[in-house]
Amino acid sequence: MSLIASVAKTLPVHRYAQAELTAILAELTGLAPAKVATLARIHDNAGVEHRHLAVPIEDIAKATASFETANDTFIRVATDLGEEAVAHALQLAGVAPNDVDVIISMTVTGLAVPSLDARLCARLPFRSDLKRIPIVGLGCVGGAAGIARAHDYLAGHPDEVVVVLSVELCSLTLQRDDVSMANLIASGLFGDGAAAVVLFGEQAAQRHRRQSASPAPEVISSRSRMYADTHRAMGWDVGAGGLRIVLGAEVPDLVRDHVRADVDAHLALHGLTRADIGWYVAHPGGPKVLDALAEALDVAPSALGVTWASLADIGNLSSSSVLHVLADTLADHRPEPGSWGILMSMGPGFCLETVLLRAPKD
Repeated sequence: MSLIASVAKTLPVHRYAQAELTAILAELTGLAPAKVATLARIHDNAGVEHRHLAVPIEDIAKATASFETANDTFIRVATDLGEEAVAHALQLAGVAPNDVDVIISMTVTGLAVPSLDARLCARLPFRSDLKRIPIVGLGCVGGAAGIARAHDYLAGHPDEVVVVLSVELCSLTLQRDDVSMANLIASGLFGDGAAAVVLFGEQAAQRHRRQSASPAPEVISSRSRMYADTHRAMGWDVGAGGLRIVLGAEVPDLVRDHVRADVDAHLALHGLTRADIGWYVAHPGGPKVLDALAEALDVAPSALGVTWASLADIGNLSSSSVLHVLADTLADHRPEPGSWGILMSMGPGFCLETVLLRAPKD
């Protein structure tokens, strides 16, 4: 057993309405007038009302002029957001940086060597023996996978404290010469943001006294699933110009075909069924994906209401999104004491990560 002691989310200060971003993108990509209406329709159907950007909208063209400028901007902004998210999560959990034993960091929207977690060591007073696990490439599944891998680690180190950090700056991956349908869809769906989670091992939870009034759910177990011959369903093609989106139309069908059986198999390991699940924390992959997910889980759309609201408010933040949904759930939609929950994300691979949670009993 491990305990989610806190979840902190953070966003860049630059917030824009979807329609404003649509107009700017049409200008940046030099879309023909006939395609501008198509772009507007795609963005209107994305379920997104606002998004946050790493830089002011008037600086996007300069920031994404080359892979080099985009990545330099990524390192600068991601380090700032990462510091803010981790510091807030530690404060909420009632622990100091020198109490942390491991930090797991993840991103898929930029490259940093030294990694983001190493750069945070120059800003926050972590111990010199801090264990760092930077992960690149998980994409949208990363938030759930980060919690899952932290739980796996804490099973063998129950007296330790782990921080999971996700920072994604999707706007900096803009490819202005790509007018493919995948890029047009992605340009209306993805936003920028970060989140951090503090997890306690069982013994560490007894040692640290939490001051936060928010519930601290237990992580019971996790399950990973990879689907054969689906590696081109989602991801990046990396070229001289940077990261070019790969987003297959088959993703909603993969959700319909696999998620129900995989969730049921995970729950069966604990003698549970979907009827026992009281709350869902799902990644906001987009309207078609969320419709497919509700169908697969055989739940009403309202069961994914927090996810839908997050999609509308900030868009899809790749690996950070499910952590934002988790924070919103615990802060504003508190699970019933002792109730079971499922946290889940899908991402490049194509893969699924499910995490079984239980709300505190008192």
